[in-house]
Amino acid sequence: MSRLRVIFRAAGALLLMTLAAVLMLAISVVTLFHARRFCAEVIGRSLGLVLLRLYGLTLVVHQDRSFPASQTIYVANHTSTLDLFILIALGLPNTRFFMKRKYLLVPPLGILSWLLGTFFTPPQSMPDKRVRSFEAAERTLRRSGESAFLSPEGTRVTSGEIGPFNKGAFHLATVLRAPIVPLFIEIPPDSNPGKGFDARPGTIEVTVHAPIETEGWRLDDLEANKNAVRERFVGYLAAAAARRTRGEGLAASA
Repeated sequence: MSRLRVIFRAAGALLLMTLAAVLMLAISVVTLFHARRFCAEVIGRSLGLVLLRLYGLTLVVHQDRSFPASQTIYVANHTSTLDLFILIALGLPNTRFFMKRKYLLVPPLGILSWLLGTFFTPPQSMPDKRVRSFEAAERTLRRSGESAFLSPEGTRVTSGEIGPFNKGAFHLATVLRAPIVPLFIEIPPDSNPGKGFDARPGTIEVTVHAPIETEGWRLDDLEANKNAVRERFVGYLAAAAARRTRGEGLAASA
């Protein structure tokens, strides 16, 4: 029964993503590809919420201020296949995402990501190409003033810890003088499929933390600033574990 549930839900998710991709493509063509924000913040957000509901998941967002209207670099922990659905469900304003280049070849995910203006990055094993891809993304973001989301861990970390951080997000924040907004995603262990697809019902909580100003950051301090932000996430994780030990939810302690 468990295997059948995974198959049916995965098929449902694939169908929903395919329908969303067709709708986005039609709107993009009609508008001469000038409707990216509508596709991301309306269709994409709705798709994310519906996909979470398909798995019996409720998304609760804790924030004491609106998302910034100015250029921002968003970062989050990355523990699950569900994170993609969660992030688009947030409807981050005027934001482009970074994604591994290999996913461009996965339909309909690749089509959806391309229509949403995603930057596709080469693997770590191709450092020269990776640097050039980030330089191109920086030029685009500098010209457009758009925000960006990057996962500093670079991959799903299912060990229950915060993984090592890559430098890309912090390099962009430094050269663009854009604040960093940390998003901490908390998925109940019983609901989290990790690198799989067998998600179980539950409540996902996302905390939007206060912006970290980067005006005084220098590239010479990149390693230290990266590590300092990672330590914040280590603290968020420890606080979440303490709440679970006490049997409290995030909302109960807010």
